[in-house]
Amino acid sequence: MSDWIELFNGRNFDGWASKREHQWRVAGGVRLHPENAKLFAIEPGTGIMVNGDDGRTVDIYSVQEHGSCELHLEFCVAQGSNSGVYLMGQYEIQILDSWGVPDSKLGFVDCGGIYARWVEETKTSYDGAAPRTNASRSPGEWQSFDVLFHAAKFDAAGNKIANARFERVLHNGVVVIENFACTGPTRGAWGEVDRLRGPLRLQGDHGPVAYRNVRMRLLD
Repeated sequence: MSDWIELFNGRNFDGWASKREHQWRVAGGVRLHPENAKLFAIEPGTGIMVNGDDGRTVDIYSVQEHGSCELHLEFCVAQGSNSGVYLMGQYEIQILDSWGVPDSKLGFVDCGGIYARWVEETKTSYDGAAPRTNASRSPGEWQSFDVLFHAAKFDAAGNKIANARFERVLHNGVVVIENFACTGPTRGAWGEVDRLRGPLRLQGDHGPVAYRNVRMRLLD
């Protein structure tokens, strides 16, 4: 087990990459824009990464790759925003403005859920896990995820012998997912098969989102 690794240094995007040019920027603070709550008013400074002025840029991912790990990060969404945290670039914990959604209506698309897999031929979703309760705060407030994740396991011949598994996801300190196994990568993954290691990936194209205090402890 490693010590905790700070994946974002708060000052620049050293240690992060993207598949093409991105508009992510470093900021000192974000708050809901007084004239349009679907946007952020971005304050100068350091400590926060935000996906540009309109929240419509590409995903970024860590140069650091991981397998099984513990993850802590904090995030803030504008009204109606949608993002996601992909463990190993493959398995998504959904981020969404789910403020006010009753527990009886929660699905895998809501904040803290594990996004479903997808069958392109029939345009249908399967697997995925809804959060067991809605722990979301209102848009513009900072929130947190604390995750205990186990990568898929393979035998000496390369055959998968155990699925990737979210042992625990806490949303704002509340357990919302427990012991959920992914039969394969979730929808939007960068690959269709499980792997040994991969980067932490932050979705950047579904509305304004900000992140801070992104840290990880490697377990393998």
